[in-house]
Amino acid sequence: MSTTTPSTGAPLRVAVIVGSTREGRFAPVVTRWLTGHLGQRTDLRADVIDLAETPLPTVLPAFGTDPAPGTKEALALVSPRLAAADAFVLVTPEYNHSFPASLKNAIDWHNTEWHGKPVAFVSYGGLSGGLRAVEQLRVVMAELNAMTVRNTVSFHNAWGAFGEDGRVDDPAVDAAAKTMLDQLTWWAQALRDAKSVRPYAA
Repeated sequence: MSTTTPSTGAPLRVAVIVGSTREGRFAPVVTRWLTGHLGQRTDLRADVIDLAETPLPTVLPAFGTDPAPGTKEALALVSPRLAAADAFVLVTPEYNHSFPASLKNAIDWHNTEWHGKPVAFVSYGGLSGGLRAVEQLRVVMAELNAMTVRNTVSFHNAWGAFGEDGRVDDPAVDAAAKTMLDQLTWWAQALRDAKSVRPYAA
């Protein structure tokens, strides 16, 4: 796949959030494929945030109370990277018709980090390809003032979609990835330009 024409200004910072933390997860295979596409572009710079490697506390504090000890240190591994991102790609499987609790936990620990930024999705699973997880994530991200792009990449029966080298033989999947990233880039550039003129009104 050829690189796209770089946009004006610095490359857009894309936080790739790996949502699954389960033992034996398939997420690293999908993430490596995605970062391969990101690495071919000159207008995007990826930062992979793997929630299995940067676990966040699972108990949120009640309103008006201090968080538990160690919370600040755990958030420091993730929060500044989300705040610095111009856009996000959420890599998610589908668990019981929804997305992983680890991903919801990471979303809920943050608020302003999502504001006025675009979000794209790469999902995987069985027959549904994780699409039900994506549809639920759209509602969640809208509540957090994020803008979700229309096109996604979905791997149906994902375990058979990748070769031993981690590549996908179906050219339609690579085309879908390009379209999704093109849309993410357009929105990220437009929103970054807009926020340089006036702050986002949350």
